[in-house]
Amino acid sequence: MTTIFVILAGAVLTYLTRIGGHLVLSRFENVPQRVEAALDAVPAAVLTTLVAPELLSAGPAEIIALVAAGLVALRRGMLAMFLTGAVVLIVLRQFMG
Repeated sequence: MTTIFVILAGAVLTYLTRIGGHLVLSRFENVPQRVEAALDAVPAAVLTTLVAPELLSAGPAEIIALVAAGLVALRRGMLAMFLTGAVVLIVLRQFMG
């Protein structure tokens, strides 16, 4: 029962934060340039918070996958970067242990 409560509470809070952001931004006719720049930086900040802890405790497979994903990110989009990193990591973990 506790697990279901935690899942539902997380869903409600996630919904409220998303709708709250929409309500705040809908008050502006034009979104200020500084706010837009800050919002554009959010995906990179979130990605950094996901990658940085793993990088600090990474083995060779994780570092190679991160480098491969970084190289793909220079030429392709985000989806290709994520897929490349995941595939390289999965393959290397199978062979490197």
